Amino acid sequence: MKKMWSFFQYLWRRLEIDDYFGVAAQLSYYFILSLFPLLIFLVSLFPYLPLTQADVLGLVRDFVPQESMKLIETNLSELSQKNSTILSFGLIGTIWSASNGINAIMKTLNHAYEVKEERSFLRARLTAVLLTLAMIVVIAVALLLPVFGKHIGLYLFSKLALSSQFLSVWSALRWLVSPLIIFIIFIGLYWLAPSKRFTCRSAIPGALFATIGWILTSYAFSYYVDQFGNYSAAYGSIGAIIVLMVWFYLSGVIIIIGGEINAFYSLKNKNC
Repeated sequence: MKKMWSFFQYLWRRLEIDDYFGVAAQLSYYFILSLFPLLIFLVSLFPYLPLTQADVLGLVRDFVPQESMKLIETNLSELSQKNSTILSFGLIGTIWSASNGINAIMKTLNHAYEVKEERSFLRARLTAVLLTLAMIVVIAVALLLPVFGKHIGLYLFSKLALSSQFLSVWSALRWLVSPLIIFIIFIGLYWLAPSKRFTCRSAIPGALFATIGWILTSYAFSYYVDQFGNYSAAYGSIGAIIVLMVWFYLSGVIIIIGGEINAFYSLKNKNC
């Protein structure tokens, strides 16, 4: 109990002194800037992968508030129609812009771990680009798993003469794909984003908190917006953007707290 109390004291002190709620607001701004360049890149991949717009939207539909989801769907539809005009030369700039959010997370985690940025501007930015590409690959795998997972389940069912309950269990396991993918993404961010190199194991506590906290917060905020928060009445046509920014702000807070949790345990292990 005493250890838990000291942990909460440490966490609150860091959040208060370092103004991490203000930093989360900065993160939400960079997330907004990164969102649509990221969508452009995903749209450009559709011809090369067995994916559709519905697959991409289905991955995030449960987490994004409904008002903001309509905004994303509209823009993604427009981008899909203009896909033929997207040139390969523009993809480099698109990925560079999409990495703004990862670059902001890198700076935030450096602050959380109390380490200075020792990488050059170009190296740090290239790291952000590589992390963005890795995140896209992980997302693509998450989208492809349900497609191939169904065929794998049917193959095992026919070859091993399993009961019909196997297919039900196999289909239910697909619900675990999204949380697992989110957990892997957070581990990668907390492990590779800071300038100082830490062990992969040290990223697990914060990644676990961030995964559970982000999913629960997203569900709760989506429910609140859909049932009680009529942002369109207060902000008009930009209500969807305001909802998206608030959601990104809450996501930023979760990511920062996860980084602080890792920093706390890293410091504790260092002193032992």
